[in-house]
Parts: sequence; C-alpha cells; structure tokens
Amino acid sequence: MTCKQKDKGCKRPHKSKKRRDKGAESHTEMRFRNLVTPFRPRMCYNASMYYYSLSDYVKTEYGEKLYKLSLSSGCTCPNRDGTLGVGGCTFCSAGGSGDFAGDGAVPLEDQIRFAKEKVSGKSHSDRYIAYFQSYTGTYGDLGRLRDLYMEAVHREDVAVLSIATRPDCLGPEVLDLLAELNRVKPLWVELGLQTANEAVADHVHRGYRNEVYERAVKDLNALGIKVITHIIIGLPGESLEDYKASVRFACDCGTWGLKLQLLHVLEGTALAEEYRSGGFATLLMDEYINIICELLPLIPPEVVIHRLTGDGPKKILISPLWSGNKRLVLNTLNRTLKERNIQQGSALQNA
Repeated sequence: MTCKQKDKGCKRPHKSKKRRDKGAESHTEMRFRNLVTPFRPRMCYNASMYYYSLSDYVKTEYGEKLYKLSLSSGCTCPNRDGTLGVGGCTFCSAGGSGDFAGDGAVPLEDQIRFAKEKVSGKSHSDRYIAYFQSYTGTYGDLGRLRDLYMEAVHREDVAVLSIATRPDCLGPEVLDLLAELNRVKPLWVELGLQTANEAVADHVHRGYRNEVYERAVKDLNALGIKVITHIIIGLPGESLEDYKASVRFACDCGTWGLKLQLLHVLEGTALAEEYRSGGFATLLMDEYINIICELLPLIPPEVVIHRLTGDGPKKILISPLWSGNKRLVLNTLNRTLKERNIQQGSALQNA
C-alpha cells in the first residue's frame, strides 16, 4: 500500500505502486471488510485498526497530517483569580496545563512563528491547527479574545482553531463568539471534565458540577462545534470503574473527541504536596496500559481519540518518570493493543 504523503516529504519506506482494475477491491478495503468489528476506513498508509486516532481523522478530513501550534490566549482562570478559588486545580501547573504553549504576552504572529519552528523538523504541511492550550481560553475580555481568535482563523496557514476552556465559562456571549468563529474555520473546543466522580472532582478543586459540563456539550453541539473532552487517568482515590464511568459519561453527553491523559505529578502543584506526603501512588506503565485496554472498547467507534497518553514537562515532572519516554510508552501500548486485539467500541457492538 502506498503513502499519499510521499510527495510531501514522508521518509517512511514505501512499496512501489501497483495498478489495479477500476472497481477492484484494494488491500485496505479488503482488510476493513474482513474485520469482525468494522471501522471507518482511513485514507492514510499507517491507519490504526484498533482505534480512531486524531491523525486518521485529520488525514481523512484534510488530506494531510496537520500539526498543532501550541499558543496562548493570555487568559487566566476563574479557579485561580479568586472568582471560584485560588491556585487552580490541584494537578494544574503554573503554566495552566499549557506548559508547551507560547507566551500570551507575545503577539500572535510571533507565537505562531515560534511554534512553527518547533515542529519544522516533522511537519511537511503549510497548514496547522492553532491550539490555544493554556488556562481558560474563553475567560476574559471578549473584545480582546474576539480580535485574537479572528486573527487566527483568518490566517491562510490555519486550518482549524482549537480552544481549551472550562465548561462554566461558556455564557451566551461566549457561545455567540464561538459560533461566529466556527463559521469562518472549523472550531474545536476542549473541555476539562477530568472525572465524572464528583467527590474526586471536589478533592482536586475542579470547581463545577457534572451538569455544567453536560450543558456545555449540549450548547456547543447545537452550534455545530466539535467538543473534545479531557479525562485524567490516575487521580487520587479513583479506580478502573471510575475511569469507565467518566468515559461513558462523556460519550453519553455527546463528545466528539476524547483525550485520555495519564496523571502527572508536577512540581509546584498542590498535588505534589499530597503525593510527597504519601496520599496516593501514581500508576505504573503496565497498569496504565491495562486501563486503556479496558476503556477503548467502551468508546463508540466514531469518537476521535486525540490522546492516549501524554508527556509532562520533564523539568518539573515528579512522577511517574516512565511517562517521560513517550516513544516507549506508545510503542508498548500499540504492541499491547495488537496482541490483545483491542478495538475501540467492540464492547458496545457485542452488548
């Protein structure tokens, strides 16, 4: 099977093209037809038959791989400035969960230029996902935010605008702005649910109830805006059943995408103090991979998986240190999925 990205700089080995009669079934078509659990065919050469990845979705929708440019809106958070609380969620670093994002004080043009330089060694596209990652991207002066986001979506090199925010920061005027942005370019809104266990949510100072998230997803879906839900695996006091409940809740609410994120204990957080005092233990790599293998079959096959792990900034990462080797984690995870024949949504189809 040949790669459609070869002419755009892909360095992977490729087999020579073979002509086939029109209407003849391709190897990819045959492979997906023969799957016990059918999945949407992917257009790229390295498509995963185990889960519907963001890479698969983007290549199908846009015809090429799009890299994220991690940017900052310069916003803060109501859980930090005293509106709801101070210090933020216990797991949140001083960077507002956007430690790889740009500097909000820097003009957007410069942020984008710096972000492009970071991915220049692996990106062969002239289009990107403008990802405003840190803090709460819809919290602040709406006039300033409108100017910022409009500048982003009107750039020719931006294919998608993605904004991370809180579900309790989506009032009517904010929704009007998001709808306006979505009419210019596709808009993704990332919501930090983290857990559906409200006792655990209170413990980590999330600051809102589950029905607030549920309402936010409903409002965004009504506007045709794609919702990505962030769930943390490994929060203190949670078990496999809690992780399953969180995934089911997000999917039942209508999320379009999921980010499953390993809990990182980062320096300077309240969670670090709890960890050092012996309040909880972080997950081992085998434990985390086993959990992912339990969760994927519960996720509807049309839900896009944006992340199955994550790597915290190594300078402030306290635990688990194994997560710093992202390549090892992903290789081990993918090998395990293959060995166990784990397929997204299989539990739902067999129910």
